[in-house]
Amino acid sequence: MSTVFEGYERQYCELSANLSKICTAAASLNGERKKQKISEIKAGIDEAEALIRKMDLEARSLQPNIKAVLLAKLREYKSDLNNIKTELKKLVSGNLNPSARDALLESGMADALTVSADQRDRLMISTGRLNNSSDRIKDSRRTMLETEELGVSILQDLHSQRQSLLHAHGTLHGVDDNVSKSKKILSNMSKRMNRNKCIISAIVAVLVLAILLILYFKLSK
Repeated sequence: MSTVFEGYERQYCELSANLSKICTAAASLNGERKKQKISEIKAGIDEAEALIRKMDLEARSLQPNIKAVLLAKLREYKSDLNNIKTELKKLVSGNLNPSARDALLESGMADALTVSADQRDRLMISTGRLNNSSDRIKDSRRTMLETEELGVSILQDLHSQRQSLLHAHGTLHGVDDNVSKSKKILSNMSKRMNRNKCIISAIVAVLVLAILLILYFKLSK
């Protein structure tokens, strides 16, 4: 929930309760005192409308799931403000004669105030339910963030393991290259040894043949 919205909401609830008290008090007044109360109510309504506009702008700037909850609250507050405006219209009506005004105060105004009180009670109940929904949304959002953090941690671990595997693969590839080079060297050495054996064998054969020839010529004389 936006702390900015909650601040505006707190101000509106206090202002609405104060306006309701002033309307109730003004209904039993006459003359200048009543005009003064009416002026206070008008100023309060202007202030309440400004707060509702601020809450509306703040709510529309938030995430969709939170925005839906806050806009539902705003509808209740706008309905409450409309009731206060209706009470104000009845107070400022200048076409009523004193007897009609008295009758209005005794019947219509009492009924209107009763209805307004009932609506305000329903508003408080609805606000409580919306606050509970907001708390559940907060819990869900917190769980989502924790899950996201866990997912990021797992991805980091997997990335680290991938880097280790790539490094090990590179090391094994280097070892394989070294083994291949060693095989080539050993093969070349083996070929040279075989060639040297052939040369030595040929030399020994020539020497033996030379010795035999020498012995033959010596014995033949």
